[in-house]
Amino acid sequence: MAIRGTIDDFKASVVSDFARPNLFQVDLNFPTGIINDSALSNLGNFTVRAANLPASQIGVIEVPFRGRVLKIAGDRTFEPWTITVMNDSGFVLRNAFELWVDAIQASNENFTAAGTLGDESDSTGYFADMSVWQLARDTGATVAGGTRTEAPKTLKGYKFINCFPSNVAAIDLDFGSNDAVEEFTVELQVQYWTPEQGKK
Repeated sequence: MAIRGTIDDFKASVVSDFARPNLFQVDLNFPTGIINDSALSNLGNFTVRAANLPASQIGVIEVPFRGRVLKIAGDRTFEPWTITVMNDSGFVLRNAFELWVDAIQASNENFTAAGTLGDESDSTGYFADMSVWQLARDTGATVAGGTRTEAPKTLKGYKFINCFPSNVAAIDLDFGSNDAVEEFTVELQVQYWTPEQGKK
């Protein structure tokens, strides 16, 4: 049955607020055996302009029976995760992703510098875990020792396990591109992801 309601009813039904697509943070990580620079994660917090909260897919197996089809669950798959990065003038993140790709597969020969798939902590090999966080509009203001700190509250997060870049996209150059910032996308292959509640 349809519900007739006023704008006040609608407002009262929404307990807090709506999530906003422009309030997010991406935590980039790199394999420490290839790139050991913790400052890259901090730079990524500010220069990753676009990302997504991941989809979840389960395949479907169709089993025929007497002119009908029974659909049962198949295998679960995890799509690649793509981020858009604003390119800083030092090409810091671009260089880091290119170095990562080169360690996975050399440019001029069919060998890898990564050596192995790595250990559980990703201190060796070429995998790294990454996260994306949906932020709230209000800050989680706390007072500790008389000092007020305000940090964004997180509504939800996703941790991508054992990522590696499969495509560091081209950067388009154009004499006619005025009032614009260079950007490039990175497609990361993901083994799986886990939902996270609250910030780290």
